[in-house]
Amino acid sequence: MERLSTLGAWREYAGSQRAAGRRVGLVPTMGALHAGHSSLFEAAKQNGDVVLATIFVNPRQFNDVGDLNAYPRTPQLDHHTAEQHGVDCLVEPTLAEMWPDYPAPTSTTVSVRGISDTLEGAGRPGHFDGVASVVAKLFAVTGPCRAYFGEKDFQQIVVVRQMVRDLALDVEVVSCPIVRDGDGLALSSRNLLLSPPARTRGLALSRALRDVQSSRGPASAQRARMRQILEESDIDVAYAEVVDPVTLVPTVDDEVGERRALLAGIIDGVRLIDNAAVFVEAGRT
Repeated sequence: MERLSTLGAWREYAGSQRAAGRRVGLVPTMGALHAGHSSLFEAAKQNGDVVLATIFVNPRQFNDVGDLNAYPRTPQLDHHTAEQHGVDCLVEPTLAEMWPDYPAPTSTTVSVRGISDTLEGAGRPGHFDGVASVVAKLFAVTGPCRAYFGEKDFQQIVVVRQMVRDLALDVEVVSCPIVRDGDGLALSSRNLLLSPPARTRGLALSRALRDVQSSRGPASAQRARMRQILEESDIDVAYAEVVDPVTLVPTVDDEVGERRALLAGIIDGVRLIDNAAVFVEAGRT
């Protein structure tokens, strides 16, 4: 596995792979790698791509400096995980390389309006501007590629797809299924911040999603049921929503068909998110 840290070397590596007739598979991460990330590396490898993974904890997508400082960092384990799961090139750019003027605000910001302002965006102002800006930079340095994202961050995928479409970027966005622990908890780097009792409470997120997947019913009933299950586990509910999977527009009760249920809850200061495809039916409770 090759390891790089500068934008110039990264750009040259990706360009040389394309010149040799290979497709670059980009897997952006913020480190603290787990089996969910490994599944992205393996998906890129199975598609025949040269796997280029990045690790960069992007300060521009954190609206709380305490959250940024607490974000888990496991560099030695990350290197081992990347190498064991097929990464050909691991890029770990420095903060100075990515945002030379930081902590001063960066003059250029990519903002995907509308779909960035709801759900996670409503609770974390500026978050998706930071995400879109850093992902746009990753794409600019990498060049034409496939980019792999996990569906746990479903809204992020919707934002990135819209940005790619609007800017006509030569990037194919590939979404990969959520990877869960045996008990159902969606894998997340933030899980490392949970105490054992908090982790047990966090299982309510996947339990709520399974409940509405099996019960169906109108969107309002699904929202109420998910919120009830989270509150019964003493989780501070940020949102429990059912939306159109492309536009993220909330579903109304006379609509029928497949939608996306998205949850966010805060447990002892740790924010967890989860989501699943659900089917809504009008007039059924």
